[in-house]
Amino acid sequence: MPDVVDLIRAKRDGGRLSGSDIDWLMAAYTGGQIADEQMSALLMAIFFRGLDPAELRTWTAAMISSGERLDLSAVPAPTVDKHSTGGVGDKVSLILAPLVASCGAAVPQLSGRGLGHTGGTLDKLESIPGWRARLDNAEIVSVLRTVGCVICAAGAGLAPADRRLYALRDVTGTVESIPLIASSIMSKKIAEGTGALVLDVKVGSGAFMKQVDAARELARTMVELGQAAGVRTSALLTRMDTPLGRAAGNALEVEESVATLRGAGPEDLVEVTLALAREMLALAGIQADPAAALADGRALARYQEMIAAQGGDPAAPLPAAAHTTVVSAAESGYLRGLDAFAVGVAAWRLGAGRARKEDAVSASAGVVCVAKPGDQVTAGQPVLELRTDEEARFGRALEALEGAISIGPRPPEPQPAVLERIGS
Repeated sequence: MPDVVDLIRAKRDGGRLSGSDIDWLMAAYTGGQIADEQMSALLMAIFFRGLDPAELRTWTAAMISSGERLDLSAVPAPTVDKHSTGGVGDKVSLILAPLVASCGAAVPQLSGRGLGHTGGTLDKLESIPGWRARLDNAEIVSVLRTVGCVICAAGAGLAPADRRLYALRDVTGTVESIPLIASSIMSKKIAEGTGALVLDVKVGSGAFMKQVDAARELARTMVELGQAAGVRTSALLTRMDTPLGRAAGNALEVEESVATLRGAGPEDLVEVTLALAREMLALAGIQADPAAALADGRALARYQEMIAAQGGDPAAPLPAAAHTTVVSAAESGYLRGLDAFAVGVAAWRLGAGRARKEDAVSASAGVVCVAKPGDQVTAGQPVLELRTDEEARFGRALEALEGAISIGPRPPEPQPAVLERIGS
């Protein structure tokens, strides 16, 4: 039996862990034989020394083996999922899952909750009266068979080692490690049993990855892990310097998603959604035009079926905030920049986000971008609209937005929403 202290020392000093070492580590840690302090030390050693490709494949496989795999063999359509690394106003999943399903694929979208300045898909959908995030495995398969798409919480049985390791990384300053990020994401996605996966890796001020080079490295690492596990995998790098669409906040983003499904979505949101949809359909081996499915109402109908299948009322009014205030343009000109991170923090402080996983969130709080970069504005014109149920929250939200808006005499150069594709 290996000695955990010897393994910590080996990784600390730049050595590599064998496959049997890693398998033993993961089983011993989840079985309570290795203390959190020892695993924290190993995570810090990995943070500084990394994992080579073989180590990372074994580490990820061991995390998957710590729990169950979702069996989707009873789903007749080809299965394909999407994962986003998170951003501000990123409501793409709400539109994308029914859109791709309406083109003939089955989309098992196991999603999470928001933390800090990035929103969570489950928090957004929970603003719909009656909608349920928690489904058991049989219900997931049933909804996929009847509707073709499901958005729900990952069960506790999927990669339980990741849940424990992430909690340690969160309190030990070891979150920002590309091998550990990649294994955390991919262990859950591979365990969910999808046949294909598209990764939306966000880049910019409002994203986890601020620089293109780091985002590209993360994307390549995850694509390699997926392909090695037999999951057809590709990634798109997409821009996140400015909020995606015009709404950041739970019910606000549901409202904008439905508007997009009705054909009235913001240009940047539609561009990213269609690019991801085309990529998902290609990996699933389906020839279909997602733009047509968005335009003719098929995607909207599928969204309504999905919401209803999970107990929600797609026609019910969404919660509305009690208080509103605006941030106005300080001068006339063109809006040249609107910092995504600042808008995300403001929405969080208004009540739309949480500082800890156990915190409650407000369904109605958030920020509406009345103007976006490239728009011409006049002094005093509203640029942002802030909404909250607690008026006392406005002060700190406004502090977060200091310096977030830049205005100049000329419009900024147009920037593509999709930067590049990574995959075979």
